[in-house]
Amino acid sequence: MFNLKFILMAWAVLFSPGIVVAAQGVEDTQIRLAQVAALDGPAAALGQEMRLGMVAAFEDANENGGIHRRRIILESFDDGYEPDRAIAHVKSLIEGDKHLGCIGAVGTPTSAATQPIATKADMPFINPFTGAGFLRNAQLGNVFNVRSTYAAETEAWIEYLVDRQGMKTIALPYQDDGFGRVDLAGVTAALEMRDMKRVAEGTYTRNSLAVKRALLEIRKAKPDAVVMVGAYKPVAEFIRLSRKLRFNPTFVNISFVGSKALATDLGPDREGVIVSQAVPFPWDTSVPVVAQHQEAFAAIAGDTKPGFVSLEGYLTGRLAIKALEDAGKDLTRTRFLAALRNLGSIDFGGVTMQFGPDDNQGMDDVFLTRITQDGGFVSVE
Repeated sequence: MFNLKFILMAWAVLFSPGIVVAAQGVEDTQIRLAQVAALDGPAAALGQEMRLGMVAAFEDANENGGIHRRRIILESFDDGYEPDRAIAHVKSLIEGDKHLGCIGAVGTPTSAATQPIATKADMPFINPFTGAGFLRNAQLGNVFNVRSTYAAETEAWIEYLVDRQGMKTIALPYQDDGFGRVDLAGVTAALEMRDMKRVAEGTYTRNSLAVKRALLEIRKAKPDAVVMVGAYKPVAEFIRLSRKLRFNPTFVNISFVGSKALATDLGPDREGVIVSQAVPFPWDTSVPVVAQHQEAFAAIAGDTKPGFVSLEGYLTGRLAIKALEDAGKDLTRTRFLAALRNLGSIDFGGVTMQFGPDDNQGMDDVFLTRITQDGGFVSVE
């Protein structure tokens, strides 16, 4: 009799009007989102800067009353840019059932490992920091991208180097995994459209700086340009060693490299290195959303300067906020997913995203930039 009474009382408390059961990251006063990304190791700056950008967006919303009176909390988990660690974290998040969705993952190999798990669980998977094509399949239903594809970036490289600069020989060092092979395919396709082939290539292992063998192989071919696929640490090592060997082709990098981290790591060897970007200049305050990013970023990051990655993180945060607002005050994961699937066209102030039933990628832009002697960035135009 006591047990039955206890059960009935517990049931009444849990389901009384006005009482919200904490489930899937939704509570009376807060919403929990999870980031699984590299926060340590050779790709750490990418995960950390993505986090800062998202936190800037969330804290700005929180300071203005939250979303339907709930604060947004972002909890980040370090996968070290290793798929096995990423899988363990995402499985734990799904089993724990204490987060509304995953947001701001970093990398192709980690996303390739975790996206199927999140999709099977119908867990929102919002803007992983990668341009891999497999994430652009709108039929996945739970994946929503902000940025353009790596295929668009690699085409922009070759269009600039070959069509506009008249270069004849292109070489490619790349990370020997899914990330590298995606961009290898993109470069190959762009060259084949112009009846060209790579004159040399070389690989290195993820999370290592062992690039010397690839460099020596590529140097033999004396290419006009070296287009590079990797995170900032090994890329910086490759360029530094090249400069020491007086090997100075045009170096071009994918947006994933982490522009600000690369410029800092390279120091005096950085001038002239080209990086393609998936977001506008993070210092161009004539773009309203960039000005908003700068203000929100300064409020949470102190003396740390914003960059291309933090701006992408901020736009990722703003996208999540828009969907949370649209989902309404009676928030559930199902309603959040429905809101994400019905985003349509969104103008964040100088940056427009367009989603549709067959399009889960908001932006298609690619911007080519060049690192200056002082570590800044200018357009190659």
